[in-house]
Amino acid sequence: MLSTAIVAVIYLMKKNKLVYIGGPTCSGKTKLSILLASTLNTEIISCDSRQIYKEISIGTAKPSKINLKKIKHHFINHVSIHDDFNVGIFHKQANKILESLFKKNNTVVMVGGSGLYADSIICGIDHFPKVKASIKKQVISLFKNEGLQKLNSMLREHDPEYYRMVDKNNARRVIRALEVCLSSGKPFVSFFKEKRKNNFFKTKILLMDSKREKLYKKINKRVDKMISLGLEKEAKEFYKYRNLNSLQTVGYKEFFEYFNGKYNYKYTIEEIKKNTRRYAKRQTTWNKKYKEVFLVKENYKLNEILNFINN
Repeated sequence: MLSTAIVAVIYLMKKNKLVYIGGPTCSGKTKLSILLASTLNTEIISCDSRQIYKEISIGTAKPSKINLKKIKHHFINHVSIHDDFNVGIFHKQANKILESLFKKNNTVVMVGGSGLYADSIICGIDHFPKVKASIKKQVISLFKNEGLQKLNSMLREHDPEYYRMVDKNNARRVIRALEVCLSSGKPFVSFFKEKRKNNFFKTKILLMDSKREKLYKKINKRVDKMISLGLEKEAKEFYKYRNLNSLQTVGYKEFFEYFNGKYNYKYTIEEIKKNTRRYAKRQTTWNKKYKEVFLVKENYKLNEILNFINN
């Protein structure tokens, strides 16, 4: 028979709930997260791979200072753009914070649009094969000599499923995926499919259900607001650091091309809007793999969401 202590631990683990709010950018995730965290008297784990950086704010659409003061957030303004930070580090730190938070509250809210970050907590971290040094050298050489378009073409051939998901402008992720494909002889996405599970909480997934046409209008409007708030000035401030991975993100990289003389101003704004819409589409595709979810409509009722969480 199981000891009383072990039974108590198992019971507590089943009571612990991580409420993950996912969905495309500009779909209302932040607003819902603040409402739920306030209602449940809990804290928020952000799984946004760009809001973690202290220096960049306008282009990353961080929660307002009022909301950050109202609800304690983790992983907002967490590290510098010059720091080394990745999904593995996030997984380790976030799980440690969750263990601490679950001692105070049985429910914690996690919100953000970075699929890899979210999955590292919901499912656990993926274990990828070691990449051969010769393969690394080959891929970097291709990148330098033939560009990112060539690597994307190869990735589409070796792993069409991950190719549909990945940010094709994120050189680091494309390079990493292609290295694993060439080293292992298997699709990169195949390593996501191992059974991985955290064992000290249950995850309840809420997905923002946004109509595409309305969402795209919101995205365009948000970009216009970012411009009015000074996105160009913010991007200019960090132009000298433009090769940092932390700055390879929509809003900054387009302005870097503008500063380089490649884009004119009007085209730069349209590229930011277009690339943000494309990012939203990839986020939606990524989230389709989740099965047991609550789709949050525009006119959602809080009590229905709470019933889903508590069941």
